[in-house]
Amino acid sequence: MQELREILKKVILESFGIDFEPEITPAPENIDADYSSNVALKLAKDLHKNPMEIAEELSEHFVRRFARSHRYGARSLEAPRWSQCSQNVLITPPGFINFKLSDEILNEKISGLSENFEISSDEFSGKTVVCEFSDPNPFKVLHVGHLYTSVVGDSISRLFEYAGAKVVRANFGGDVGLHVAKTMYILKQKNPAELTIEDIARCYVEGTAVYEDDEGAKAEITELNKEIYKINAENIHGTLISDLYWKGRELSYEYFKDFYARIGVEFDKFYPESTVAGLGLSKVLEELEKGVYEKSEGAVIFDGEKYGLHTRVFINKEGVPTYEAKDVGLIFKKYDDYHFDKSVVITGSEQLEYMKVVLKSVEQYAPELVSKTSHLTHGLVKLPGNVKMSSRKGNFLKAVDVLEMVADELKNEYNSEDTKVSLAATKYAFLKYKMGGDIIFDVKESVKMTGCSGPYLLYSAVRAKKILNNFNNEKNIENYAYNIYERNLIKKILEYKNVLDEAVVEMAPHKLANYLYEVSQEFSRFYENCPVVGSNEEAERVKLVKVYYNVMEHGLNILGIEIPEEM
Repeated sequence: MQELREILKKVILESFGIDFEPEITPAPENIDADYSSNVALKLAKDLHKNPMEIAEELSEHFVRRFARSHRYGARSLEAPRWSQCSQNVLITPPGFINFKLSDEILNEKISGLSENFEISSDEFSGKTVVCEFSDPNPFKVLHVGHLYTSVVGDSISRLFEYAGAKVVRANFGGDVGLHVAKTMYILKQKNPAELTIEDIARCYVEGTAVYEDDEGAKAEITELNKEIYKINAENIHGTLISDLYWKGRELSYEYFKDFYARIGVEFDKFYPESTVAGLGLSKVLEELEKGVYEKSEGAVIFDGEKYGLHTRVFINKEGVPTYEAKDVGLIFKKYDDYHFDKSVVITGSEQLEYMKVVLKSVEQYAPELVSKTSHLTHGLVKLPGNVKMSSRKGNFLKAVDVLEMVADELKNEYNSEDTKVSLAATKYAFLKYKMGGDIIFDVKESVKMTGCSGPYLLYSAVRAKKILNNFNNEKNIENYAYNIYERNLIKKILEYKNVLDEAVVEMAPHKLANYLYEVSQEFSRFYENCPVVGSNEEAERVKLVKVYYNVMEHGLNILGIEIPEEM
């Protein structure tokens, strides 16, 4: 509880002259209290005192200023009520200070929360944040990793929007490059008018194989790569290769947009690599003259070893900008377009060292842009059994396959074809994990109506909505005393804003996702033990249900999940 933390911090300063940030946690279940602090244990070494003595001093100071105290649970001292915080202070060995909130304060706090979920900090209010994520390449099929980063990137974007930022969702993809040439090498046997996205996926796999195994094909693909750059740069039409290229590019972007619409993710800006390649090339050549980049065997490189990194090629020996140079161009293009205050780039973890080199090179001549940039990475998405997948070999899991697998499992288990529930199952299965490591996507677990799953959260929210639609007793009870289930639900609800603040600062949707599961568990215990509709306590309990539903609706929306009317 943030208010309690601030007051305790003030008491520590007044008592010992130490500016110390105390930690406040839920009190153990066997203690008749709501919150607990181990601050006396933390201060014992510096103050050269027994933790129990420190706890007593802090408690006495606290009592004189703010509250009533129970020392070891034995006696009570009357004192002025602490504004908006505590009724009882209890000291327990070896030096914990425990606080119990009054029913009056709980009621004030829960009523004050209602639908007011404003963020505590104004760090991002009115600021422009560019979130770049998903980043599929045209001429390749979306795989499960694209689904994962799309869901996570959208949720991080929503967190920034909640914090008051103007968010630009950006999508960067390679419409030129070696992968296109590999695909086109096989596609050139096709009629442009008959081309499909399935042809493109198959031809990329075949083109990659011949590039690796056939030196003659490799040389031809290298030349084709140059031709495609020229086709794009000069907007050439009317040849077989150019017509295949433009048709394949068009099909790819249509396919991407259809997929994003299906999962409820929208982008404000698509950046094809061709639109930033020229800018990146010119920046690298400009800084080559100043010594940031250097020539090596006909190519232009950045010597990352000087900075404890590795060396990468930014312009190859044929004079073509590599992915690195295009990323340089993208950084400047995004800033030219939006003058961002913060830029967030979300990629797979395999891009971590690569991006370190790119950013370190740009840091030498545009440090202000790098300081505004955060690179977040995620691991691989794996199925149970640890089957290794690769788009290069064609044995990867397509993004649409995942959606279909979840939909089929939901229908088989619950005879449900609700797309909101299916999408919630998929999104939550990704978002509940801390970003960084690999995750196991278990389809059966994702659709369960019990446990840590999207459908479970939706079921809990729909249950609350039904209560709100059916209650009819609005008569309040004076001096209402909350029972243990009501108190636990209220305390968990009151954690919501702190969780949101942390999730924004840390760009961590998993914190919100896991909190929603925890508060749903508390609501379940409340629901099982506290009758609402038709009970004498109906009016008071409906207040709690309403705030709980508002929290769920607000939180799920940030995760990109919509609550259905019924389940």
